[in-house]
Amino acid sequence: PPWCAAASSDVSKRPALASILGPAFVAAVAYVDPGNVAANITSGARYGYLLVWVLVLANLMSVLIQYQSAKLGIVTGKSLPQILGERMSDAGRYMFFMQAEVIAIATDLAEVIGGAIALRLLFGLPLFWGGCVIGAVSTVLLWFQGGRTHRVFEKIVIAMLMVITFGFIAGLFVDPPNGGDVLAGLVPRFRGADSVLMASSILGATVMPHAIYLHSTLVNDHYAPGEEKPDTKQLLRGSKIDVVWALALAGTVNLALLVLAANSLYGMKGTDTIEGAQHAIELALGPAVGTIFSIGLLASSLSSTSVGTYAGSEIMRGLLHIHAPMWACRVVTLVPALVVLWFSANPTYALVIGQVVLSIGIPFAIIPLMRYTRDRELMGEYRDGMVKHVVFLLVAVLIIALNVVLVYLTMTGQN
Repeated sequence: PPWCAAASSDVSKRPALASILGPAFVAAVAYVDPGNVAANITSGARYGYLLVWVLVLANLMSVLIQYQSAKLGIVTGKSLPQILGERMSDAGRYMFFMQAEVIAIATDLAEVIGGAIALRLLFGLPLFWGGCVIGAVSTVLLWFQGGRTHRVFEKIVIAMLMVITFGFIAGLFVDPPNGGDVLAGLVPRFRGADSVLMASSILGATVMPHAIYLHSTLVNDHYAPGEEKPDTKQLLRGSKIDVVWALALAGTVNLALLVLAANSLYGMKGTDTIEGAQHAIELALGPAVGTIFSIGLLASSLSSTSVGTYAGSEIMRGLLHIHAPMWACRVVTLVPALVVLWFSANPTYALVIGQVVLSIGIPFAIIPLMRYTRDRELMGEYRDGMVKHVVFLLVAVLIIALNVVLVYLTMTGQN
């Protein structure tokens, strides 16, 4: 009967949808890295709930941009770096690769330093040796990336994302915030020039360049060679759900960090560094919550540094057509971070400089993505309509403008 056929069709679609989910959760790790942790806690400790609305806006923009990256990969079957590599001259490809590699190094800098700090907080390990441990463990995780073990890699990263979530929201159960205060933070407003700068820092760090490059790869690497895929429409529909769920989770974690700081650490000194924030959490909520926070920070570092190296490998493959071993890509981005840990007396300052470098790289990722998703030759019937393209343009202009402000204020000593 017709109703039986329809039911059978619905049942057959469910496994297809479930099989699509996963890539966005890997990309979402970029939104809960140690740099985000520091920014959100500092914001809450300084300004209370004032900038809750900034985080909500940032998360909405990230949903659009990550979906656009996934859409490009699904429709074309290629990653953003691959398409750039095909459409640029040799000189252009090498120059683009150089800036992208600098971005990858700056990204890994924050992840490795954050992990080294977590190991020092948990076990008293010196920062340099902590960085070595982070590098070694993340290299082991990368063995599962690619081929038929790629789903294992995804599951490991998602499991770490769950640890991150628990580690960063545990404090809210010990000292629950006032819901009315949180809702009041959704009203857009500032409190002096300093809060504008803080908002610029949060919004400017919304989109990580490597997450844009990588998501267009993840949607295709999700399937092993020769494995049957759902059709394009199903993939796009599933990817939309994947992105919304993943970034809703990442956004919740970031919001929880800000609310935790606003509720329990407001006005406390020393929260400008990750170590200072952890110490403040221990003082306010007890050593158990402080330890759980450190475990979340460690999981954040391990997962995000693995994903960052994966992105660097894809950038090299797409732009230079070089299939370098993953361990070699790991070494290239790890060594500068270890050098900083060995020589720098203030690793947190290195995180600030790294954030500036990341800000410079954002236009190089977001502008080509916006252009290609509107390209009829590439996207065919799936090209962006005018309304969506205009919305994407406005989001891109806002993010790029805020990053320009952040770079200027930092370089002139006002950050």
